Amino acid sequence: MKRIFFLLFSVIITISVFSQAKKPTIMIVPSDNWCIKNGYSMTRDIMGSARTFPDYRMALQQETDLLLVIGKINTLMADRSFPLKNLESVMNTIETQGAELSMLTSNSGSDIAETPIDVLKRTANADIIIQLNYVINQSGPKRSITFMLQGIDAYTNKQIAGAQGTGEPSFASETAILLEEAVLAHLDNFNARLQDHFNDLLTNGREIVFQARVWDSSPFNLEEEFDWNGEILELGEIIEDWVSVNTVEGRFNTSNYTENQILFEQVRIALYDDRGRAQDTRRWIRDLRTLIGNPPFSSPAKIYTRGLGEIWLIIGEK
Repeated sequence: MKRIFFLLFSVIITISVFSQAKKPTIMIVPSDNWCIKNGYSMTRDIMGSARTFPDYRMALQQETDLLLVIGKINTLMADRSFPLKNLESVMNTIETQGAELSMLTSNSGSDIAETPIDVLKRTANADIIIQLNYVINQSGPKRSITFMLQGIDAYTNKQIAGAQGTGEPSFASETAILLEEAVLAHLDNFNARLQDHFNDLLTNGREIVFQARVWDSSPFNLEEEFDWNGEILELGEIIEDWVSVNTVEGRFNTSNYTENQILFEQVRIALYDDRGRAQDTRRWIRDLRTLIGNPPFSSPAKIYTRGLGEIWLIIGEK
Protein backbone atom coordinates (compact mmCIF):
# COMPACT_ATOMS: atom_id res chain seq x y z
CA MET A 1 0.00 0.00 0.00
CA LYS A 2 2.83 2.37 0.92
CA ARG A 3 4.57 1.51 -2.36
CA ILE A 4 1.41 2.38 -4.36
CA PHE A 5 1.05 5.65 -2.47
CA PHE A 6 4.70 6.50 -3.13
CA LEU A 7 4.33 5.77 -6.85
CA LEU A 8 1.19 7.92 -7.09
CA PHE A 9 2.93 10.73 -5.23
CA SER A 10 5.92 10.53 -7.60
CA VAL A 11 3.63 10.69 -10.64
CA ILE A 12 1.83 13.75 -9.26
CA ILE A 13 5.13 15.51 -8.56
CA THR A 14 6.43 14.67 -12.04
CA ILE A 15 3.27 16.01 -13.69
CA SER A 16 3.44 19.15 -11.57
CA VAL A 17 7.09 19.81 -12.46
CA PHE A 18 6.41 19.15 -16.14
CA SER A 19 3.43 21.49 -16.18
CA GLN A 20 5.59 24.22 -14.61
CA ALA A 21 8.47 23.76 -17.07
CA LYS A 22 9.78 27.06 -18.33
CA LYS A 23 8.60 27.99 -21.80
CA PRO A 24 10.07 30.52 -24.21
CA THR A 25 8.45 33.92 -24.61
CA ILE A 26 7.30 34.34 -28.22
CA MET A 27 6.10 37.11 -30.50
CA ILE A 28 4.21 36.65 -33.79
CA VAL A 29 5.11 38.96 -36.69
CA PRO A 30 4.19 38.95 -40.39
CA SER A 31 7.11 37.68 -42.47
CA ASP A 32 9.30 40.05 -44.47
CA ASN A 33 7.96 38.42 -47.64
CA TRP A 34 4.33 39.06 -46.66
CA CYS A 35 5.02 42.70 -45.74
CA ILE A 36 7.00 43.58 -48.85
CA LYS A 37 4.65 41.68 -51.20
CA ASN A 38 1.67 43.56 -49.74
CA GLY A 39 3.36 46.96 -49.91
CA TYR A 40 4.24 47.39 -46.22
CA SER A 41 7.93 48.23 -46.24
CA MET A 42 10.21 51.16 -45.49
CA THR A 43 13.72 52.13 -46.49
CA ARG A 44 16.26 53.36 -43.96
CA ASP A 45 19.83 54.57 -44.29
CA ILE A 46 21.97 52.35 -42.07
CA MET A 47 25.56 53.62 -41.88
CA GLY A 48 25.49 54.81 -45.47
CA SER A 49 23.59 51.89 -47.00
CA ALA A 50 19.90 51.96 -47.98
CA ARG A 51 18.11 48.94 -46.52
CA THR A 52 14.50 47.78 -46.77
CA PHE A 53 12.59 46.67 -43.67
CA PRO A 54 9.01 45.50 -43.04
CA ASP A 55 6.70 48.28 -41.87
CA TYR A 56 4.79 46.46 -39.12
CA ARG A 57 3.01 49.59 -37.91
CA MET A 58 1.47 50.34 -41.31
CA ALA A 59 0.56 46.67 -41.85
CA LEU A 60 -1.25 46.50 -38.51
CA GLN A 61 -3.10 49.75 -39.19
CA GLN A 62 -4.23 48.80 -42.70
CA GLU A 63 -4.83 45.03 -42.57
CA THR A 64 -7.65 43.94 -40.28
CA ASP A 65 -7.19 40.35 -41.42
CA LEU A 66 -3.56 40.46 -40.27
CA LEU A 67 -4.60 41.60 -36.79
CA LEU A 68 -7.16 38.79 -36.58
CA VAL A 69 -4.71 36.18 -37.84
CA ILE A 70 -1.99 37.21 -35.38
CA GLY A 71 -4.61 37.28 -32.62
CA LYS A 72 -5.68 33.74 -33.51
CA ILE A 73 -2.11 32.40 -33.41
CA ASN A 74 -1.56 34.22 -30.11
CA THR A 75 -4.66 32.53 -28.68
CA LEU A 76 -3.55 29.09 -29.86
CA MET A 77 -0.12 29.58 -28.28
CA ALA A 78 -1.55 31.01 -25.05
CA ASP A 79 -3.83 27.96 -24.79
CA ARG A 80 -0.60 25.92 -24.75
CA SER A 81 0.86 28.08 -21.94
CA PHE A 82 3.43 29.98 -24.00
CA PRO A 83 4.16 33.50 -22.66
CA LEU A 84 3.43 36.06 -25.38
CA LYS A 85 4.53 39.50 -26.48
CA ASN A 86 1.90 41.22 -28.64
CA LEU A 87 3.34 42.91 -31.73
CA GLU A 88 0.91 45.83 -31.69
CA SER A 89 1.60 46.51 -28.01
CA VAL A 90 5.35 46.39 -28.59
CA MET A 91 5.04 48.86 -31.47
CA ASN A 92 3.06 51.20 -29.20
CA THR A 93 5.77 50.91 -26.55
CA ILE A 94 8.46 51.79 -29.09
CA GLU A 95 6.58 54.93 -30.09
CA THR A 96 5.79 55.93 -26.51
CA GLN A 97 9.37 55.53 -25.32
CA GLY A 98 10.84 57.19 -28.38
CA ALA A 99 12.71 54.00 -29.26
CA GLU A 100 12.62 54.71 -32.98
CA LEU A 101 15.65 54.29 -35.23
CA SER A 102 18.40 56.68 -34.19
CA MET A 103 22.14 57.14 -34.21
CA LEU A 104 24.26 56.47 -31.14
CA THR A 105 27.31 58.68 -30.80
CA SER A 106 30.30 58.74 -28.49
CA ASN A 107 31.47 61.97 -26.89
CA SER A 108 33.79 62.50 -29.87
CA GLY A 109 31.01 62.05 -32.43
CA SER A 110 31.74 58.48 -33.57
CA ASP A 111 28.50 56.81 -34.61
CA ILE A 112 26.85 53.39 -34.80
CA ALA A 113 23.37 52.65 -36.17
CA GLU A 114 20.64 50.34 -34.92
CA THR A 115 18.04 48.98 -37.33
CA PRO A 116 14.26 49.13 -36.73
CA ILE A 117 14.26 45.34 -36.31
CA ASP A 118 17.01 45.59 -33.68
CA VAL A 119 14.88 48.12 -31.80
CA LEU A 120 11.81 45.89 -32.04
CA LYS A 121 13.62 42.82 -30.71
CA ARG A 122 15.28 44.73 -27.92
CA THR A 123 11.97 46.29 -26.84
CA ALA A 124 9.97 43.05 -27.02
CA ASN A 125 12.71 40.96 -25.40
CA ALA A 126 11.10 37.75 -26.67
CA ASP A 127 13.08 34.51 -26.87
CA ILE A 128 11.60 33.42 -30.19
CA ILE A 129 10.09 35.39 -33.06
CA ILE A 130 7.49 33.48 -35.10
CA GLN A 131 7.27 34.80 -38.65
CA LEU A 132 3.92 34.17 -40.32
CA ASN A 133 3.23 34.11 -44.05
CA TYR A 134 -0.10 33.18 -45.60
CA VAL A 135 -1.95 33.26 -48.92
CA ILE A 136 -5.71 32.90 -49.50
CA ASN A 137 -6.71 30.49 -52.28
CA GLN A 138 -10.11 30.80 -53.97
CA SER A 139 -11.78 27.77 -55.59
CA GLY A 140 -15.35 28.56 -56.59
CA PRO A 141 -17.35 29.43 -53.48
CA LYS A 142 -14.75 27.80 -51.22
CA ARG A 143 -11.58 29.31 -49.81
CA SER A 144 -8.46 27.75 -48.35
CA ILE A 145 -5.29 29.12 -46.83
CA THR A 146 -1.67 28.23 -47.44
CA PHE A 147 0.52 29.18 -44.49
CA MET A 148 4.11 29.06 -43.30
CA LEU A 149 5.37 29.50 -39.74
CA GLN A 150 9.06 30.01 -39.01
CA GLY A 151 10.40 30.00 -35.46
CA ILE A 152 13.44 32.32 -35.30
CA ASP A 153 15.79 32.60 -32.33
CA ALA A 154 15.54 36.30 -31.46
CA TYR A 155 19.20 36.45 -30.43
CA THR A 156 20.86 34.63 -33.34
CA ASN A 157 18.25 35.02 -36.13
CA LYS A 158 18.63 31.29 -36.78
CA GLN A 159 15.53 29.29 -37.74
CA ILE A 160 14.83 26.66 -35.10
CA ALA A 161 11.35 25.42 -36.14
CA GLY A 162 9.07 25.49 -39.15
CA ALA A 163 5.61 24.41 -40.27
CA GLN A 164 3.77 24.86 -43.54
CA GLY A 165 0.70 23.51 -45.24
CA THR A 166 -2.61 24.19 -46.97
CA GLY A 167 -5.94 23.79 -45.25
CA GLU A 168 -8.96 22.03 -46.69
CA PRO A 169 -11.26 24.19 -48.86
CA SER A 170 -14.01 25.67 -46.71
CA PHE A 171 -17.06 27.89 -46.96
CA ALA A 172 -15.73 29.83 -43.94
CA SER A 173 -15.36 33.51 -44.77
CA GLU A 174 -13.04 34.56 -41.94
CA THR A 175 -9.32 34.27 -42.64
CA ALA A 176 -8.54 33.61 -38.97
CA ILE A 177 -10.86 30.55 -38.95
CA LEU A 178 -9.26 29.21 -42.13
CA LEU A 179 -5.84 29.62 -40.54
CA GLU A 180 -6.85 27.87 -37.34
CA GLU A 181 -8.21 24.90 -39.29
CA ALA A 182 -5.01 24.67 -41.34
CA VAL A 183 -2.51 25.19 -38.50
CA LEU A 184 -3.91 22.89 -35.81
CA ALA A 185 -2.60 19.69 -37.39
CA HIS A 186 0.95 21.09 -37.39
CA LEU A 187 1.04 23.15 -34.21
CA ASP A 188 2.00 20.58 -31.58
CA ASN A 189 5.04 19.37 -33.52
CA PHE A 190 6.05 22.98 -34.20
CA ASN A 191 5.74 23.86 -30.52
CA ALA A 192 7.75 20.78 -29.52
CA ARG A 193 10.63 22.06 -31.63
CA LEU A 194 10.38 25.49 -29.99
CA GLN A 195 10.49 23.87 -26.56
CA ASP A 196 13.43 21.61 -27.48
CA HIS A 197 15.41 24.67 -28.55
CA PHE A 198 14.57 26.53 -25.34
CA ASN A 199 15.54 23.50 -23.25
CA ASP A 200 18.91 23.53 -25.03
CA LEU A 201 19.31 27.19 -24.09
CA LEU A 202 18.58 26.38 -20.45
CA THR A 203 21.26 23.67 -20.47
CA ASN A 204 23.94 25.08 -22.76
CA GLY A 205 23.34 28.82 -22.61
CA ARG A 206 22.07 31.40 -25.04
CA GLU A 207 24.19 32.13 -28.11
CA ILE A 208 25.32 35.74 -28.58
CA VAL A 209 27.97 37.76 -30.41
CA PHE A 210 30.37 40.00 -28.48
CA GLN A 211 32.74 42.61 -29.90
CA ALA A 212 35.46 44.36 -27.93
CA ARG A 213 36.51 47.60 -29.67
CA VAL A 214 38.45 50.77 -28.94
CA TRP A 215 37.57 54.35 -29.86
CA ASP A 216 40.14 56.28 -31.90
CA SER A 217 40.64 58.49 -28.87
CA SER A 218 41.54 55.56 -26.56
CA PRO A 219 45.00 55.89 -24.92
CA PHE A 220 45.71 52.22 -25.68
CA ASN A 221 44.56 49.46 -28.02
CA LEU A 222 43.76 45.78 -27.51
CA GLU A 223 47.39 44.74 -28.01
CA GLU A 224 48.62 46.96 -25.15
CA GLU A 225 50.35 44.82 -22.51
CA PHE A 226 49.52 44.90 -18.80
CA ASP A 227 50.81 43.17 -15.69
CA TRP A 228 47.76 41.05 -14.85
CA ASN A 229 47.72 38.52 -12.00
CA GLY A 230 51.47 38.03 -12.26
CA GLU A 231 51.52 37.70 -16.06
CA ILE A 232 52.26 40.13 -18.84
CA LEU A 233 49.21 39.89 -21.12
CA GLU A 234 47.69 41.91 -23.91
CA LEU A 235 44.40 43.61 -23.05
CA GLY A 236 42.74 41.44 -25.69
CA GLU A 237 44.04 38.29 -23.99
CA ILE A 238 42.70 39.50 -20.63
CA ILE A 239 39.29 40.08 -22.20
CA GLU A 240 39.44 36.65 -23.85
CA ASP A 241 40.18 35.03 -20.47
CA TRP A 242 37.22 36.90 -18.92
CA VAL A 243 34.92 35.59 -21.66
CA SER A 244 36.16 32.03 -21.06
CA VAL A 245 35.37 32.24 -17.34
CA ASN A 246 31.96 33.87 -17.85
CA THR A 247 30.48 31.54 -20.47
CA VAL A 248 28.74 28.18 -20.07
CA GLU A 249 31.55 25.60 -20.04
CA GLY A 250 33.84 28.19 -21.65
CA ARG A 251 32.01 27.99 -24.98
CA PHE A 252 32.91 30.70 -27.48
CA ASN A 253 34.90 31.23 -30.65
CA THR A 254 37.36 34.06 -31.25
CA SER A 255 36.68 34.83 -34.91
CA ASN A 256 38.84 37.93 -35.34
CA TYR A 257 41.61 39.51 -33.26
CA THR A 258 43.23 42.82 -34.20
CA GLU A 259 44.64 45.76 -32.28
CA ASN A 260 41.31 47.60 -32.51
CA GLN A 261 38.67 44.86 -32.53
CA ILE A 262 38.09 41.35 -31.21
CA LEU A 263 35.05 39.45 -32.47
CA PHE A 264 33.70 36.63 -30.31
CA GLU A 265 31.01 34.43 -31.89
CA GLN A 266 28.99 31.45 -30.65
CA VAL A 267 29.34 32.87 -27.14
CA ARG A 268 27.13 30.88 -24.78
CA ILE A 269 25.85 32.85 -21.78
CA ALA A 270 23.62 31.47 -19.03
CA LEU A 271 19.93 32.45 -19.19
CA TYR A 272 20.01 33.26 -15.47
CA ASP A 273 22.78 34.73 -13.31
CA ASP A 274 24.01 33.27 -10.03
CA ARG A 275 21.19 35.10 -8.20
CA GLY A 276 18.51 33.56 -10.41
CA ARG A 277 17.81 36.76 -12.35
CA ALA A 278 17.15 36.65 -16.08
CA GLN A 279 20.36 37.58 -17.86
CA ASP A 280 20.65 39.50 -21.12
CA THR A 281 23.74 40.68 -22.96
CA ARG A 282 23.93 44.02 -21.13
CA ARG A 283 23.73 42.42 -17.68
CA TRP A 284 26.35 39.86 -18.76
CA ILE A 285 28.90 42.45 -19.92
CA ARG A 286 28.64 44.90 -17.00
CA ASP A 287 31.30 43.17 -14.88
CA LEU A 288 33.78 43.40 -17.76
CA ARG A 289 33.12 47.14 -18.08
CA THR A 290 33.75 47.48 -14.33
CA LEU A 291 37.01 45.55 -14.69
CA ILE A 292 38.18 47.83 -17.53
CA GLY A 293 37.34 50.88 -15.41
CA ASN A 294 39.62 49.77 -12.58
CA PRO A 295 43.46 49.72 -12.41
CA PRO A 296 45.62 48.91 -14.23
CA PHE A 297 43.37 49.95 -17.15
CA SER A 298 41.31 52.75 -15.57
CA SER A 299 39.47 53.43 -18.81
CA PRO A 300 35.83 54.33 -19.42
CA ALA A 301 33.93 52.05 -21.79
CA LYS A 302 30.58 52.25 -23.55
CA ILE A 303 28.20 49.28 -23.68
CA TYR A 304 26.26 49.18 -26.92
CA THR A 305 23.58 46.61 -27.74
CA ARG A 306 22.49 45.70 -31.26
CA GLY A 307 19.09 44.11 -30.91
CA LEU A 308 19.19 41.27 -28.40
CA GLY A 309 21.97 39.01 -29.59
CA GLU A 310 24.95 41.29 -30.10
CA ILE A 311 26.80 43.39 -27.55
CA TRP A 312 29.77 45.73 -28.01
CA LEU A 313 32.13 47.05 -25.36
CA ILE A 314 33.90 50.09 -26.80
CA ILE A 315 36.91 51.13 -24.73
CA GLY A 316 38.18 54.68 -24.37
CA GLU A 317 35.01 56.78 -24.03
CA LYS A 318 31.47 56.69 -22.73
